[in-house]
Amino acid sequence: MKKMLSTKLVAEYLGVNEKMVYTLIADKGLPASKVTGKWLFPLHLVEQWVESNTINFPASGTTLPPYEGLLIIVGSNDPLLDRTISLFNSLHADHMAVFGNLGSMGGLRGLKQNICHIATSHLLQNNEAEYNFDYAKQEMNKMPVVINYCQREQGILMRKGNPKNILCVADVGRPDITMVNRSLSTGTRLLFDRELKKAGVAGDKINGYRNEVNRHLDIGLEILRGRADVGPGIRPVASMLDLDFIPLRWERYDLLIAKERFFDQGVQLFLGILHEKKFKKMAVEYLGYDISLSGRMVFPQETE
Repeated sequence: MKKMLSTKLVAEYLGVNEKMVYTLIADKGLPASKVTGKWLFPLHLVEQWVESNTINFPASGTTLPPYEGLLIIVGSNDPLLDRTISLFNSLHADHMAVFGNLGSMGGLRGLKQNICHIATSHLLQNNEAEYNFDYAKQEMNKMPVVINYCQREQGILMRKGNPKNILCVADVGRPDITMVNRSLSTGTRLLFDRELKKAGVAGDKINGYRNEVNRHLDIGLEILRGRADVGPGIRPVASMLDLDFIPLRWERYDLLIAKERFFDQGVQLFLGILHEKKFKKMAVEYLGYDISLSGRMVFPQETE
């Protein structure tokens, strides 16, 4: 069993008083479980929570070498992105694109630490109108170039036919429901936690809330195998696996690129694919994608 901390021990670990711990649970999403009336804190989840809330990472002492054919993409995963990377590799024999699935926050940190050319991110800001800008400003000394990759429909995935009659986010908190979740560093998890809070549902009371998987597809597969009733995810996965879906919102899924690397050959070749007929054909094969903005510069804003 993984190590659990008491309220006193987690307060010492975080360097705060015990009263502040309860505030962090309620307002900041500090991972906690109440067992026999007492709060317990899984150490590995507390460590992830601290990392996910870290800002001002030290500047990297290394830099990416000059582009020589290897394009490194890091961040939030997406099924269409996987296919786009495969298309890139098939079209450009002298280049290779690779992907690191670290979640949206991990992508921004990779860009900050100068270990990737492109970060993928879909972090909803507090105003619930914009994406990624505030997070990028917190992580980086200067804003990167932001190019839209696509817009996706986020929501809740469930078994075909909705046998548990789940109609809204609040239903996920029912005792007869078991869920599967995404990790703390992902935009999907942050959105789902936000929706749970709006519905007045405490995550630690949901069966399976701490059961985390790495990819959108893994959410769907866990449900398909009968290991969970529901999970947060995108409509394209529901379309791929023939699952039911409750929509929450359309989101903007972006590519973030340091200005110094924007004109690297591999970056420009990859962005060029977003205007190709083959890319557009792949996107329409699934429900839940909108590519009307794909390839458009979001920041700095293009002038008419």
